[in-house]
Amino acid sequence: MIAIVDDDESVREATKSLVRSLGYQAATFGSAEEFLGSEQLKSTSCLITDVRMPGMSGVELQDRLIADGRNMPTVFISAFSDERVRQKVLESGAIGYLRKPFEEDRLIECIDTALKGPSAGR
Repeated sequence: MIAIVDDDESVREATKSLVRSLGYQAATFGSAEEFLGSEQLKSTSCLITDVRMPGMSGVELQDRLIADGRNMPTVFISAFSDERVRQKVLESGAIGYLRKPFEEDRLIECIDTALKGPSAGR
């Protein structure tokens, strides 16, 4: 299952439609806190999250998951270009950091890498 965490409903829904079109199950969450409190946390095999959200940020979510021993493949999306944040999340193991609006093919590449490994290709 792929979890999509973004405070922007239109981004959540568009990303969910793309993920489902690839044949994967998807669940959406409006906040990091909502995701952390959900039943889907245990079955999540890939996380797509916004960087900046009210409350807990996507970066803080990644830190929390790692601290809790849940080192799931994570793809960050952001409307803001912040090289320092990009570098930090990639060094912490993120699969990708995409700038909104992102190209669908780039997200598909990140999902393939997260779920199938770097040799997967479309």
